[in-house]
Amino acid sequence: MAHDPTPVSDSLPISADDVRAAAVAIGDAVKRTPMEHSKTLSAITGADCYLKFEIFQFTATYKERGALNKLLSLPAETRGVIAMSAGNHAQGVSYHAARLGIPATIVMPAGTPFNKIKSTEELGARVVLSGGSLEEANKAAAEIAEKEGLTFIHPYDDPLVMAGQGTVGLEMLEDVPDLDILLVPVGGGGLIAGMATIAKAMNPDIHLVGVQTEAYPSMKRAMDGVTEVHGGVTIAEGIAVAQAGTNTQAVVGAHVDEILTVPEARMEAAIVTMMEIEKIVVEGAGATSLAALQNYPERFRGKKVGMVLTGGNIDLRLLASAIMRGLARDGRINRFRITMLDQPGSLARVTAVVAQVGANVIEVQHQREFGAISLKMTEMELVVETKDRAHADRLRTALEEQGFQVESARTV
Repeated sequence: MAHDPTPVSDSLPISADDVRAAAVAIGDAVKRTPMEHSKTLSAITGADCYLKFEIFQFTATYKERGALNKLLSLPAETRGVIAMSAGNHAQGVSYHAARLGIPATIVMPAGTPFNKIKSTEELGARVVLSGGSLEEANKAAAEIAEKEGLTFIHPYDDPLVMAGQGTVGLEMLEDVPDLDILLVPVGGGGLIAGMATIAKAMNPDIHLVGVQTEAYPSMKRAMDGVTEVHGGVTIAEGIAVAQAGTNTQAVVGAHVDEILTVPEARMEAAIVTMMEIEKIVVEGAGATSLAALQNYPERFRGKKVGMVLTGGNIDLRLLASAIMRGLARDGRINRFRITMLDQPGSLARVTAVVAQVGANVIEVQHQREFGAISLKMTEMELVVETKDRAHADRLRTALEEQGFQVESARTV
């Protein structure tokens, strides 16, 4: 049947010994992922950047750690487990439940990306879509658990789950003991609670910084004493949690030094940066650490910073859009609206200028029927590839020097 998270201790919900015990319990069933220094990101950001590649787990997410630690604690007579998740916790529970021979049911919000639904089903779980948010899915999961006698595995507020997630921090500090800062994505708080617990025990001087999307700053609001629920639209579905956990709040309040928020545009840019520099794919939540580093450079300059790449399960259509918007943001893909006389040779003159400047035409579209321009004029939308923003500006100037009226569309 459904139950509350594992009872907390007399002080904080978990201790450093709980994290160490989790590391022993999960053993080799979860990969010890690489912790690597990034020379290029360090040069770009001004911080000394170390990356923890949790995207290299079998399910491409750190969530396996906490899920397995909880599953291993269940009695042999367990009838089955149920979890509420937008994807990564679902896959962690599904994968390790199947390995252990435990039937698993996953309740997901109706808007969960198709790739996460498919991946969870392929891992052997029964998937139930219910509600438009994690909170509504959580309510449905509790009802199913009660009806079918299943054990509920909370995605972040169970101390055994928190301790399992903390093994990420244990490995990071074993590999690079002298880190100044751990920069950690935060949704409900399970990861940062576990990491902060072990990190402060190993190095009391280390600085713990959580990162949330501006659309879902639930833990930051909780730490600031704001109780109202806040939500919005975000590409970071994995940390889109409207209400931080109770147990996680206790640990974050005791051990986490600061929580920052980042805008959507920064996360989009960070996804593309990771692809270009590290040649890896991260999802929105997995890009938040780099987004914070780029959004608040002065806070981290000259510091030795450990960042967790928490997941790589991004919808391919979303990834494609992020790439194209990133190219537009950098001035490498540009759209110009050009007004010219509607007469033979006008298009050839435009393309000649493009060729002379060294840009590349991707798409051309004429527009005569709509708009308020003269009947003797035509509008052309021209999408071109350039080296950078300065190259695009040179193209616009060259077109204007040839007498064309040019407007450009910018991406924020």
